[in-house]
Amino acid sequence: MPVGDYVSAIERELSFRFPESDAWSVETLYFGGGTPSRLGGEGVARLLQAVQRRITIEPGAEVTLEANPEDVSLEAARAWRSAGVNRLSLGAQSFDDSVLRWMHRTHDRTAVTAAVESARTAGIDDLSLDLIFALPNEVERDWQADVAAALALEPTHLSLYGLTTEPATPLGRWRDRGLVTEAREDSYEREFLYADRTLAAAGFEHYEVSNFALPGRRARHNSMYWRAKPYVGLGPGAHEFDGATRRWNVDAYVEWAKRLERGVDPIEGEELLDEANRETERVYLGLRTSEGLRLSGAELVRMKEWIDAGWGTIAEGDRLKLTPLGWLRLDSLATDLTVARSRS
Repeated sequence: MPVGDYVSAIERELSFRFPESDAWSVETLYFGGGTPSRLGGEGVARLLQAVQRRITIEPGAEVTLEANPEDVSLEAARAWRSAGVNRLSLGAQSFDDSVLRWMHRTHDRTAVTAAVESARTAGIDDLSLDLIFALPNEVERDWQADVAAALALEPTHLSLYGLTTEPATPLGRWRDRGLVTEAREDSYEREFLYADRTLAAAGFEHYEVSNFALPGRRARHNSMYWRAKPYVGLGPGAHEFDGATRRWNVDAYVEWAKRLERGVDPIEGEELLDEANRETERVYLGLRTSEGLRLSGAELVRMKEWIDAGWGTIAEGDRLKLTPLGWLRLDSLATDLTVARSRS
């Protein structure tokens, strides 16, 4: 994918989303959903310049770039910082080289350390690390050592994701052939709760089911999603939401670029959320954050079972907040509450 072609395509899509006659400003900007760091220092700078020709980035805005550790050189990091990037999200995944090879990652643990050092030297000190837990039983992985290694780099933010095995993926096929077995539920729970305790002791707030931050360092952009705020998405497969309708672009890069070259909007589909959809999202998004969800009096009575089981607490008199133990049951608890609301 030539950098120039990609930036030109983004510029065309920007003309659809942000007409020149209108004044637009944003509080957060997030380059992700793939490997934007592959654009290099100059490529990301050009992309930011293209965005700023259509959009005003407000003073103090959060500008995040997702990056592969192997893409972060001092030269690239300086170019990103100079262009306006002030937050870096690094896909570390693990600090065990054998685990990284199993994941088919092209970096090793030294690359993560070098990336962090380069970012800090360049002036990007808001650093998030991604880690994956609950690996298959056959993978000999020391989760406690990985958490310790991540903390040793003193990030401001950590995102932890349990590995899921999807059909029609290499891991799914290995599972179907009996080559690997998924992590047991007790292993998933043990590793999740260990991270919660350890990161809390290190001063991190567990503010969303998968995310931990030092005070004042929560991901502002992602928090907009969890609060159902409007956002715009650009690029192949990008999603956007205006507060009522969700839209998504065509997935394939070639088709996305061809449509834009022909002057055709690359939107592939849209969904107008009805009240039932919106209520489902309100419940799910509310329960997945540490802010929780406001309940009615009848619902508070119903929650006694959850509180007794250690799945949640009541704060401010009427706000349900799930505990880490409750977050492990997020899908089923959100469904239970949504169904109960639909019947009331």
